Amino acid sequence: MIGSTLVLRDVHVPVSPSWWPLAPGWWLVLAAASLLIAGILAWRFAVRRRRLAWQRWFDAVGEAGSATEQVAAMSERLRRAARRLDPTADRLEGEAWLRFLDGKRGHAFSQGPGRLLLDGGYRREVPSAELAAATAIARARFLELMAGVR
Repeated sequence: MIGSTLVLRDVHVPVSPSWWPLAPGWWLVLAAASLLIAGILAWRFAVRRRRLAWQRWFDAVGEAGSATEQVAAMSERLRRAARRLDPTADRLEGEAWLRFLDGKRGHAFSQGPGRLLLDGGYRREVPSAELAAATAIARARFLELMAGVR
């Protein structure tokens, strides 16, 4: 016999692949996730920017001059915003207009400080406390209407 002793050696396992560089499928997953995150951030930025523009536009009511002019400007902006929900809403008058402004959230216009919108534009003087209360709820409702909330 030529070689009576056979030398046995362990099985050599190949080195496991490293995690870098990533396989092409993982690059696609990362790219899709990055695009999704970037899209969400861009959408939120645009919504925030649009909301701030609406706020600045409504807040310009304070520059209208007298209190009666401010009430008239508030009413005009609310009517423009109401057209986003209902194209005929700007033609509503009196109690129907106030009920539309109330929406589903209460009676701030029909029974609260928002009643100032009915005749505040025609008064000689509007108390500043009444104007401030009406402005606060009108601003909130304006932003809701612009956002499309009934």
